[in-house]
Amino acid sequence: MDSSPTAVSVTEPRRDVRARGDALAVLQKFYAAEAAYIAAGGMGKAGFDELAGCLHPEVVMYQAPGLPYGGTWHGPRGIEEFMAAMSEAWQSLEFLEQRFVVDGDSVVVLNRGRLQARATGRTLETSVMQLITVKDGLITEMHPFYWDTIAVAEALHRQ
Repeated sequence: MDSSPTAVSVTEPRRDVRARGDALAVLQKFYAAEAAYIAAGGMGKAGFDELAGCLHPEVVMYQAPGLPYGGTWHGPRGIEEFMAAMSEAWQSLEFLEQRFVVDGDSVVVLNRGRLQARATGRTLETSVMQLITVKDGLITEMHPFYWDTIAVAEALHRQ
């Protein structure tokens, strides 16, 4: 058994660091654009170009089916329709904390935020964990996991 050390290429860690930086940069840009889009009122009131610039042409988002904007959303057009549904539901989205863990193309993001419902005016402070795939600087897949979908539904619906 050969116990000699394995050679490590100097360029591999730099490439990995650059890929991590690219993933974080595109996600930070996406989240800022998402908050601005929702605050502006969504489709027809806000531009989608900045968000679209973060998305791969074949991006897919999987939202919890029990949410008013639940389902599977395909392509930038599908994400735009999702964002329109989100901005119908919420009038503001403020990120209170974001933590990013990058492992290759996969990024886990803990988003703790405050949302205000458009129809009820109720405020909800909650967390959403997301598994996001980023390839070549573009988001290809998003899997959000809500801490409490019942609290989301309660904030959105009039009693």
